[in-house]
Amino acid sequence: MRPLEGIRVVELGAIGPAPFAGMLLADFGADVVRVDRVDRQDAVPGDRPHLLDRGRRSLTLDLKRPKGVEILLDLIDRADVLTEGFRPGVAEQLGVGPDVCLTRNPRLVFGRMTGWGQDGPHATVAGHDLNYLALAGVLGAIGAPDSNPPPPLNLIGDFGGGGMLLALGILIALLERHRSGVGQVVDAAILDGVTLLATTVADLRAGGLWEDRRGANIMDGGAPFYRTYATADGLYVAVAAVEPQFYGELLRRVGVDPSDWPQYDRARWSELHRLLEDIFAQRSRDDWIAVFEGSDACFAPVLGWEEAARHPQSLARQTMVEAFGAWQPAPAPRLERTPASVPGPAPRPGQHTAEILEEIGLTSREIDQLAQEGVIDLSASRR
Repeated sequence: MRPLEGIRVVELGAIGPAPFAGMLLADFGADVVRVDRVDRQDAVPGDRPHLLDRGRRSLTLDLKRPKGVEILLDLIDRADVLTEGFRPGVAEQLGVGPDVCLTRNPRLVFGRMTGWGQDGPHATVAGHDLNYLALAGVLGAIGAPDSNPPPPLNLIGDFGGGGMLLALGILIALLERHRSGVGQVVDAAILDGVTLLATTVADLRAGGLWEDRRGANIMDGGAPFYRTYATADGLYVAVAAVEPQFYGELLRRVGVDPSDWPQYDRARWSELHRLLEDIFAQRSRDDWIAVFEGSDACFAPVLGWEEAARHPQSLARQTMVEAFGAWQPAPAPRLERTPASVPGPAPRPGQHTAEILEEIGLTSREIDQLAQEGVIDLSASRR
């Protein structure tokens, strides 16, 4: 058995961080039922479902109709977890806010995923990953000092500070429920999560070891031993030799005497940076891989997506797996006795509508009537 088998999750359809949390729960065995809109269209080109939706079952409901809300509440009555990614107040307007749901099901863990949080002056304002990074102070610390801060994909906010935090909050609340017997609301906000991820920077600032300008610090490209360098073939390598022994190994491997370059002599960082730029530019990326192979210099080639999937370390760990016709990230973390696995393909919106409604006691005639009224869509459902 996977560790979350027996946990029932109702996931109100959303994008980005909330589905990522649902994927994590499904990977470890939770029965995740995604409630999609009756008019939902797949956003990914090529007429295929999202990888983030893997392992779910999908039910379509029109939550603007009372019967749709009634069915949702019936599902929630039987659930351990509900997740939603609406703006603050929308769930309440639909009649499925925490007060209603927790009154009906006191053991429910009600997971809420927003960008700004449930309160505050920005709470109801639209935003995306880049906006949350900007307001948290994180975006302003990324990039070269003489250029605009670059969008660092949407991994930090949407997934690290968003979906991952929601999944963690849900698991903590489920663990606490085991002791208290009652559920609670989990308020996961990307702004909170991104700020939390920056705890190390907060610590360095508190100790007077961080300058509030880009390209002046250990981990923002200011240190010549923690940055990327171009190679002769137009590719790149990354070095992150923070500890003194690793720093010494890095310099020795490129033919530089470490005693000539004290690691934390900031006045000479620019000079050492230029020297290393010149050295790395003299050889190809593959040549440098051979030079550093097996060393503790904290060196890695900067790989493309396909190269990364085929790297020997990724292959040995099966970090990427082919499942249900798609090459995708393997579930993580890895548990020794009860490991996760890719639980199933992403469903078509509404693929399991009839099946799920039958589980909560509706007859075929009642299901057909709901379809005729437009409360559900059976076009993708298996009968």
